[in-house]
Amino acid sequence: MPLNVLSIGGSRNIGYFSSVRFLESGATVTFLLRSPATFDSNETIQKYVKSGKARLLKGDALVKEDVQRSWNEAAKDAPVDLLLFSVGGTPKFSITQGAVITPANLVTESLFNVLTTMPRTTPQPRIITISSTGVTPTSHAALPLLLKPLYGYLLAIPHKDKVGAERLISYCTGWPWDTKNDGEPGEDIMGSNWTERQGLPAAGSLKRVLVVRPALLTDGECLAEKPGKKGAPYRVSEQELGGWTVSRKDVAHFVADAVLTRWDEFENKRVSIAY
Repeated sequence: MPLNVLSIGGSRNIGYFSSVRFLESGATVTFLLRSPATFDSNETIQKYVKSGKARLLKGDALVKEDVQRSWNEAAKDAPVDLLLFSVGGTPKFSITQGAVITPANLVTESLFNVLTTMPRTTPQPRIITISSTGVTPTSHAALPLLLKPLYGYLLAIPHKDKVGAERLISYCTGWPWDTKNDGEPGEDIMGSNWTERQGLPAAGSLKRVLVVRPALLTDGECLAEKPGKKGAPYRVSEQELGGWTVSRKDVAHFVADAVLTRWDEFENKRVSIAY
């Protein structure tokens, strides 16, 4: 049976490249988009819109009602098999703060909206979220030395947000969280009494989740599909890899491969990916 996918954050980058791969595999993909016009001149997406395989829904992941509507729309013909969550803001640069996103908890709040409106179907939808290496102090310690200042200054604010999203996933899945070394995200990211949010899945109740932590992302080509290439050019591990970079297209290659052919290997894991 072809997959039924809800893509939130799929207008560009890893979310987009992954969604196209799912469409190419025969899946139906519903995109929640702040501006569906983003795809007006995209011949690839328009081909699937005309065939009914791609559905473009106007809405904002920060608006809970819009996210609820996206679940409803995606599930109108069949239950959602996969949620692909790749929300990420377009940062503005500040001399004093580095990359700044607005709101500062964009990713975390959007994920709250996704999880609190998720249908309670059996089996649960599979969930893939895109995070980053170096987001927690433990992960940051494993970065290559020359990348540490970049992550510690330029990406500090976006990474605080991604830590919030990872903490939320850890709570809902029941995965251990290293409070001693990694601390807890503040109320500015999580909100007050966040574990009591209405509709939030109970602690330990999510069972079909994969968190992907890419190394520093590039706009390079998908090396995994280069002619004559044997085996994936990237490494994937539950351990910190200490890698430098990986292309968005190669991360999308891994995401599609994990879902379509290797889910049993990666379900309920948090993995890093790097060259």
